[in-house]
Amino acid sequence: MKAREAELDLVEVAPNERPPVCRIMDFGKYKYEKKKKSHQPTHHTKTKEIRLRPKTGDHDIEVKIKQAKGFLQHKDKVVVSVVFRGRELAHIDEGKKVMDRVIQELLEVGKLEAPPTNQGKRMICTLMPK
Repeated sequence: MKAREAELDLVEVAPNERPPVCRIMDFGKYKYEKKKKSHQPTHHTKTKEIRLRPKTGDHDIEVKIKQAKGFLQHKDKVVVSVVFRGRELAHIDEGKKVMDRVIQELLEVGKLEAPPTNQGKRMICTLMPK
């Protein structure tokens, strides 16, 4: 009765419940909204990697940071890795400086998921979107 007065439909929402649950709504509008939602693309988080070396130039680092910011804004995780080769392993502090600089720049669009850790010839850190 109330549904007819409001010119809406009486829709059975949960038929298996005791007592069955019904709702007064515009069923055509409900079906349209549901169909519209099903067509929206869902984003699956991917993990992107930014590789650097201890002696990477300033401009190259800025380009990598810009790339990483784009990944984070697109809701992807970013793994920042500093790779050491040969005698660079004797200067891990240089790699640490590069890593700290990159992390500092990326903290405005992301947050630290895993702090920097040394794994053999690599220093790895993971950031996730805010």
